[in-house]
Amino acid sequence: MANLRISIDILCHHLSLSIKLRKVEKSNFVDRIRIFCRSGHGGVGSKHFMRTKYNAMAGPDGGDGGRGGHIILRGNKNLWTLLHLRYYKNVLAENGENGSGSNRTGRFGKDIIIEVPLGTIARDEETDKKEAEILEDGQEIIWIKGGRGGLGNARFATPTNQAPEHAQPGEPGEEGWKILELKVLADVGLVGFPNAGKSTLLSVITAATPKIADYAFTTLTPQLGMVEYRDGKSFCVADLPGIIEGAAEGKGLGHRFLRHIERNPVLLFMIPADSKDHKKEFEILVNELEKYNPELLHKQFIIAISKSDMLDKELKEAVKKELPRNIPHLFISSVTHQGLSELKDLLWAALNEKSL
Repeated sequence: MANLRISIDILCHHLSLSIKLRKVEKSNFVDRIRIFCRSGHGGVGSKHFMRTKYNAMAGPDGGDGGRGGHIILRGNKNLWTLLHLRYYKNVLAENGENGSGSNRTGRFGKDIIIEVPLGTIARDEETDKKEAEILEDGQEIIWIKGGRGGLGNARFATPTNQAPEHAQPGEPGEEGWKILELKVLADVGLVGFPNAGKSTLLSVITAATPKIADYAFTTLTPQLGMVEYRDGKSFCVADLPGIIEGAAEGKGLGHRFLRHIERNPVLLFMIPADSKDHKKEFEILVNELEKYNPELLHKQFIIAISKSDMLDKELKEAVKKELPRNIPHLFISSVTHQGLSELKDLLWAALNEKSL
């Protein structure tokens, strides 16, 4: 009977975790979308000859075709997700208008401007090539160019060919499936297993209000908060979904979590005081980062032992011996505010490349 109860409890736990993970896809935070894009075709150049009352063949006057519409990306600092593009599956820019007589150039196709949050990367799905990256508010990049309009026959008139019969067709626009991917822009990324106390820390040192509860994967989407430092200075901290062993292979929230870490110059590893093996937990976290992208190991690391109000002086000394000597570390408690001022100083120094 006891074994049956344990099995039921385990099943319920896995079912609950599965439901939470599914909710990620339906949450208000969307950090990757797939869309079909097609820029506008260029208009056809006109093959036309001027006709006047006294001259039925006054010469070529065919105008150029208009340029096809571009697809443009624009940075918007007020956006934090790609949610507004979730149902925007087909982005089709307007074609350019054909040229006409009297050297009239066709109207340009209307450009489409897609507003995206800062930190958005645009890729081609087939080649995985990065085509654009938005990092600043108001930054505009022509992502997919519209086709050029064809030249009218007036452009081809020469002294030896005063009545050209030739005009150019417009160039076709570009089309294909594209990927927009958001990597959160923050100065400091919080790294740790679920329940390491990241969300609690963020709520204490910033004005952010992340969801906090005593179960794994409380944080399913990145949470950002601004830390007010001295003399009106501040820096941004991101509480990212908790990492698990195997994240680099896509387990748990996997790549979804690790992708956002690439943007953070400083990584704060949070290891709870009640961990069974502080050294091993840190090594697992670093190993997952290395497997995903070895370049992440070049970032500045800081270790914070959270929930340190549980430790006395003797236990702290024992934990210190487990930690790498070449990485700055400190003991903190979000409940008692122990070590939080020192933590802010350490993070600010790291961000400003001062010796730690």
